[in-house]
Formats: sequence, C-alpha cells, structure tokens
Amino acid sequence: MFITGYAVMAGAAERLVLGYDSFGNICGRKNTPVKGAPLSGQDMTNKKYVFFLNSCSLEMQSLKISSLSLCVSSCPQEQLNSLEDLQSFARNNGSCLCVYNLNISSYTLNPKAAELCPTLPVPPSKSFPLFNRCVPQDPECYSKYASVLISMVNEMDVFHRILSAILAGRDTVIGLSVLALAFSFILVLAFRFIRTLLVHTLIALVVFGLLFVSGVLWWLYYDYRNDPSTELETEKENVKFLLGYAIFSTIVTVVLLSLILVLRKRLQFTVQLFRIVGKIIGRIPLLLFQPLWTFLILIVFWVFWVAVLLSLGTAGTAQTTSGGQVEYRALSGICYMAWYHFVGLIWTSEFILACQEMTIAGAVVTCYFNRNKNSPPPHPVLSSISVLFCYHLGTAVKGAFLVTILRIPRIVLLYLYNILKQKESACAKCLFKCCFCWFWCQENCLRYFNQHAYTTTAVNGTNFCTSAKDAVFILAKNSAKLASISCFGDFILFLGKVFVVCFTVFGGLMAFNYHRELQAWVVPLLLVGFFAYVMSHSFLSVFEVTADAMFLCFAIDMETNDGSAEKPYFVDQELLTLVSQSNKLTEGQKYRSVRPFQDNEDGTELQPMT
Repeated sequence: MFITGYAVMAGAAERLVLGYDSFGNICGRKNTPVKGAPLSGQDMTNKKYVFFLNSCSLEMQSLKISSLSLCVSSCPQEQLNSLEDLQSFARNNGSCLCVYNLNISSYTLNPKAAELCPTLPVPPSKSFPLFNRCVPQDPECYSKYASVLISMVNEMDVFHRILSAILAGRDTVIGLSVLALAFSFILVLAFRFIRTLLVHTLIALVVFGLLFVSGVLWWLYYDYRNDPSTELETEKENVKFLLGYAIFSTIVTVVLLSLILVLRKRLQFTVQLFRIVGKIIGRIPLLLFQPLWTFLILIVFWVFWVAVLLSLGTAGTAQTTSGGQVEYRALSGICYMAWYHFVGLIWTSEFILACQEMTIAGAVVTCYFNRNKNSPPPHPVLSSISVLFCYHLGTAVKGAFLVTILRIPRIVLLYLYNILKQKESACAKCLFKCCFCWFWCQENCLRYFNQHAYTTTAVNGTNFCTSAKDAVFILAKNSAKLASISCFGDFILFLGKVFVVCFTVFGGLMAFNYHRELQAWVVPLLLVGFFAYVMSHSFLSVFEVTADAMFLCFAIDMETNDGSAEKPYFVDQELLTLVSQSNKLTEGQKYRSVRPFQDNEDGTELQPMT
C-alpha cells in the first residue's frame, strides 16, 4: 500500500502514455501550473501530438532531445516555407506551431518570431500513434529524426523500454488476453462433457499447435535475422528472443510428443476419470463459474498493478530550467520499489489462485463426505468461501508466500544471468541453468503439496503446517494406488493449457509481426503467453483440483473407515471401480471385497487424522 500511495502521489503515467512538451504540459489533457514555468498549466485537451521545432536537426543530450517541443492539435501535412505559411496553417487548422505566448497575428510582426517558431522550412509530418509524435516525412529529415530516436531508444533503461513496449501493444495484449479467456472457457465446457473422441481431438490439436508454432517461430527468426533494416537495440533483442522462443518451443514439442506416444494406452482411464469428475461438478455447477470470478479478480489486480508500475516509472520532480522550461528528474530508489512491487505481483497472484483452490477443495470435500449422493448439501461453494474467509485465509497466505519465496531466486538468477551472460564461462552458464531448473522443480513440487494441504485443511480444519504434514503422510502411504491415474489426468489437463498458450501465442506472433516499429514486442508476447497460461490454469484447475481433492478424500476414506456396517466407505462405486481397474495387478483383490454404501445408510462420520 505504501508503494501504491507513493506511486500515485509522485508518478505521472500520463506523461509516458501521452507525451509532454518542454513546459511541463501533458498533451491531450488539462494541466496544473509548475512554479517558475509561466507557460505551464495549460489546457491541452485538443492538442494530442508532440511537435519538435527543430525536427530536422535534433540532438541528444543526457537522454533528452535538445529541441523545444510543443503540444499541437494536428501535424502539418504540407511543407511550410515562411512565417506567413505558419500563420495561415494556424488559422485554417487551429494548430499553432509557435510557442504558446506568441499570438497568431504576431507571427509576421514579432522580431523574435524566428526563435519562437519552428525552423523553416517546416517539413511535412505525420502523426505517429506509437509515441504521439509528429514524424517528418521528408527523407533527409526523417533519417536524422530516426537516428536520434534510435539512439534514445537504445540508451533507455530496460525498465522504461519494457513499459513503452507494453503501452505500445496494449490493445493487442488485451485482445489476446480475451482470446485466451475464450479458449479456456471452451476447454472447460469440453472437459465437462468429455468423451474418448474429444481426448483424441485435443491431443491432435495440441500436436498441430506445437508443430505450427515452432515452425512459425523459426521462420520469423530467419526473417528477422536476414532483415537488413534491423538497427534498433529492441529489434536485435527481438531476434535473440525469437531464437530462444524457437529453441524452447522445439524442446517442449519433442518432450510432449514423446510423452503422448508413451502414455497413449491409458486414454480410457482418463476418460473415466473425467466422467467421474464431471459428475461431481454436475452436482456443484457453480464450480464451473469459480474460475471466472478468479479471472476477474486477477484482471482487476493486474490492471491495478500495471497502473502502479507506470506511475513508479514516471515518478520524478518537475524542475524549472532557464527560459521557463520544465524537466522531470527521476527520484532515487525507484528501481528497488519496482522490484518490491514485482514481488507483490507474484505473492498476491498466488494468494488469489490459492483461494480458488481452497474454495474448490472445500466444495468437493463437502460433496464427497455426504452420505446421500443424490441429495448434495445446499450451496457448497458459498459455504466453502465463507469458511475460507472466516478461518483459513492464513493458510492461503502461507502457501502463496512459500511459492513466492521459491520463485524469487529464479527471477534473481535470471536477472544475473542476463547481466553476466557476456562475461561468464560455459561452466557458469551450466551452473546457472541447473540452479534455475532446480528451483523450478522445487516450486512445482511445493505447488502440488500446497494443493493437497488445502484439501486437508478443508477436511480437518487444521492450520497450514499441520495440514501439510498430514497430506504428506497420506500421500506417501497411498501414492502407489493413485499416482498413475492421477498423473495422466494431470497430463491431459496440462495439454489443455499448452493448447491455450500455443494458439494464443500464435495469434500474438501474427499480430505483433505487423507492428515492428520501435517496440520490443517480445516483451508483450511473453506477457501474453504468461497471461494465457495463468488463465488456462485458473479455468482448468477446476478439474485438476477436483480430481486431486477427490483422490485425497478417497485415501482419507480408506484410512478412517473399514467398509463395515459401523464404518462404511463414502466412496462412489464408479470411482472405486476406476481405482480398482487402474491397480488391478497389485490391489485388485483388496478393493473387490469393499462393501459400497447405500444412499440411506448412516455411518461413522470422518474423524480428523492423527
């Protein structure tokens, strides 16, 4: 909250989005006066573009363009050769190209007009939507203008370049995020009514998507690498990132195709598993809408986070220079605040996802440990949410915090790797990658145990540490019975996430490939891929958490009940048959003698594990 308050008070994201003139006025909005700058505080609502008075002879000085800049309502479409032409253009178009305190009628009369007006002749220019600048169209002027702009972009801090890239592609990022949302929702409905043909269709689409995206990435890398117009540092970064994307996509394609080939014989068990999960979701239909609320909460939080980030990136004090001009100087410590803000992004996002997992697990536990399966308890989702907010928010916070702690070293290692990659040896590179993979594996294992700890909390009502201990105990004792079928179900769900990411990234490649001008579009593409994965994970986690919670409840059921008349099992007959078939070589005889419960039976309720 301190970072947010500081960013709101000290930042001005509109400067980065809209641009500003030499007198501290932000183009396209009303402004407040700056002390010592008489031309500040003007209403620029109708003046949306930045115009440089010396557009043909720009120079860079300390990452700032030396030319005087103004906010104008329109850029000159034709060359203006004299002060009379400037005066006529101002009267006909309402766009004054001279300093604000010079009246239009004084353009040809004031002896200082040559200093207060643009250098003649004024070349024709066109409004450039990326930076809201008037870009000269004359070839000679354009080359000078572009060279200065290239120099400025290449010398910009990576933090500001990323912000500029996100802002430049914001419409595309939003559109692709909506596309990922649509793909995720379609997959949720498809898994709800899954059949064998649907599983084969999904696998075929994933294989096609992986091969197609890998091919497109390699083609784009070859196209960019052989493009002679690649001059910007951001464009060179595009080529490097495209090579990394292509290699990573190829490796993932080979690994997933190998796994699909090896595990193809267990498809029928997966269909039965999702049929049982679909039956549970049919009893609790609100579970299908749970990811939607989670997604909306995540979107609100991400928008809020990006707004604070933009405000941090523009936090600075306005200082008046000679001639009444205004400069914004960055405040110290902003970089450290940005990193702290980034940690907040990870922790809060993980907390929101943990709340969703606990809500789903609580509803599934309530449904599983209900004797009468034909009459489920009323409002299990709302009941689970109320229990979460009243008793178990600390459990979600602790689980999210542990994931964040493991993710931070990965981010730090990646940051150090990018800084030192020009100096390090092959041995150091290998060490970095091994550490990175180790932390990644640890994080995924922790997520798995967190999810089962949340389910155990829903069953017993114990705290996070006690629930995690009980979950590890019960999983270690029953892993052989449930691992194979559960893992393959998770693998099919992972293929669904890959499907969403592949086709969303493909749409991003096609969209960003048409906007190569002055933007590091690999950053928005990476952001789109991350959002697509989070969205698909948020939606498909309904089935993942439901299946895992169901199997953990099954294991707890086997531990606390014995199938007798006094302590009958809660398990559904169809789930019992599925587990029995999956483990028929080693556990078949044990489960055939189980006496299933009847709808009207009364038995011993589940007792907490000890």
